[in-house]
Order: sequence, then C-alpha cells, then structure tokens
Amino acid sequence: MILGILMFFITFSGCVGSLRENICLLQTFCIVLTIIFLLQLVAGVLGFVFSDKARGKVTNMVDSAIKHYRDDLDLQNLIDYGQKQFNCCGGISYMDWSQNMYFNCSEENPSKERCAVPFSCCLLSTEEAVINTMCGHGMQKLEYLKASAFINTNGCIDKVVNWIHSNLFLLGGIALGLAIPQLVGILLSQILINQIQDQIRLQNYNQQHRSDPWS
Repeated sequence: MILGILMFFITFSGCVGSLRENICLLQTFCIVLTIIFLLQLVAGVLGFVFSDKARGKVTNMVDSAIKHYRDDLDLQNLIDYGQKQFNCCGGISYMDWSQNMYFNCSEENPSKERCAVPFSCCLLSTEEAVINTMCGHGMQKLEYLKASAFINTNGCIDKVVNWIHSNLFLLGGIALGLAIPQLVGILLSQILINQIQDQIRLQNYNQQHRSDPWS
C-alpha cells in the first residue's frame, strides 16, 4: 500500500504538473525521482562495498522467512518458487529447515513434518505426473550424501550469489534499463520547468515594458 501510494503521488505530480504547467508539482516530481535514484545508487554501492555484511543481513532474512514458512501462504509460495528455480534448499543448507517449528527435528516436536523439508527441495522427475508432496519427509535425519540422492542439499544463498556473479552483465543491463527512464524523467521535468520559468519572465517583461496606449 505504501509503495502504491508513493507511485500514485509521483505519477500524479508529473502528469498534472506537466498538463497544468505547475512548477510546484513538477519540482516535486523531479526532486522525488532524484532522491529515489540516489537512494538506489547508494544502496548498490553499499551492497557492493559491504558485501559480507549484506550477505549476513540476507541470511537473517532467509532464516526469518524459513521460521514463518507456514504462517504466510504468499511467503510459502515465494520460498517454494525460489527453491525450485535455483535447485536449492534452505539458506545455507537443507538443515536450516530445523529452525521452523513444524520441521524441527527435536523429539519434543509432535508435528507430522518433523525432520522433513518442503517438497520444493526434492529432486523432482519430469516423468512424474503427480508431485509427491511427502518426498521431503525424514530428510534431516539423513547424512549429507544420502540426502543428496533425494533432495537439493545446497543452500539458496550460495546458489543466488553464484547466479549473480555469472549474470553480472544481465543485471547491469537491467539496472541501467531501470535507471534510464528515471534520468529521462528528471531531465525532461527540469527542461519543462525552465521553459515555464522563461515564459513567466517573458510575460513579466512584456507587462513591464508595455507602452501606454493613452500616452
């Protein structure tokens, strides 16, 4: 909702400001776009410089998502999609799923999913017509090599980092593609502001130097 309101405010300022030639709205549009662009630039630089700390933050976020896997259906679908796309399981390894109260491998856990991992961790065959959602049960009890015969044992964080390293040019192109419209919007809004200000100055000049018809 916050993002939607912000987007509406920005587009409203730019659209109405250009249609009505309102300098205040155009300046608001230009300033907000500039702030967003600078924040994106700073975030990118800080993420690159402090990559280790950023990795730690991402690890904490993934751990928190694992803990709340069963609490939010949208989050659950997002995690399942990521694990299937990157052929991974958990944050660092498949054992991270023991952080979830349903998958926890302690003897005190009464859940039927004790020591299990989500089905999205499983090595699914394309020949299977029906997905076996129970395929991850008991995987945390197995050793790494034995479990790797049934599920993806590598964590998603390393998989994503390796994917980013191998697709730097693609990600750079996407970042540039997102930055160009912002820069164009900032440039065009500033040009329009200057044109409106020139017209105002010209009108004021003409009014001041208009000859008196009764003289």
